[in-house]
Amino acid sequence: MSIPDALVEQVRKAGRVTVLTGAGVSAESGVPTFRDAQTGLWANFKPEDLATPRAFLKHPKLVWDWYAWRRQLVADVQPNPAHFALAEFARRIPRFTLITQNVDGLHQRAGSGEVIELHGNLQRTKCFDENLPVEKWTDTGEVPPHCPRCGGLLRPDVVWFEEAMPEAETAAAFAASRDCDMFLCIGTSALVYPAAALPIEAVKSGATLVEINPSVTPLSSEADFVLRGPAGVVLVKLRELLGWGGD
Repeated sequence: MSIPDALVEQVRKAGRVTVLTGAGVSAESGVPTFRDAQTGLWANFKPEDLATPRAFLKHPKLVWDWYAWRRQLVADVQPNPAHFALAEFARRIPRFTLITQNVDGLHQRAGSGEVIELHGNLQRTKCFDENLPVEKWTDTGEVPPHCPRCGGLLRPDVVWFEEAMPEAETAAAFAASRDCDMFLCIGTSALVYPAAALPIEAVKSGATLVEINPSVTPLSSEADFVLRGPAGVVLVKLRELLGWGGD
């Protein structure tokens, strides 16, 4: 896998870079993709059966237990070289915005500061009724637990099917996509909207588009540079060519 000199120089000179990461980046740490998480006890369930407001209201304990299992999966893995490379890029590039479709918090664990999380975070909890974050509650043994403010059910702070994207995060993601010199689309299928629209917005605004993905996606034909390979391999190689250190 070779990286063009022209791309290296553009990254070196870029003052505003926006990055979108998808499930492929987390998969390199051993995190199963959303649909791959339907194994073992959960093999008989479709993701849609466990990730909608209707499913939660009908079977709240089942849904809570599935997400508790997923949280444990994430807790048992570590950030990979792609996560660490992006954290290093953020330290080197004047205006760097990291947007992710992932809900595992691995970017933050690798040292990335502000991360725009389009689909929420598995480690956070919120009240189903109030739609407000809840950090602490009394453990009464009930599953799911209840909101200490209103008594409603607590749920994972992630975006489910049939739910709107978080307004503030979505607005920030589109703003960063329209105001960048370069946009890197890494490890995402470019099929899920509105995230799939972000690189297109960047192109419309004149940004250089870079795709890093082992597979061809609908975005490949639009990209100025296409780097085929795992994110960890490609980003570490790019970092080396830039002469940017980091662990």
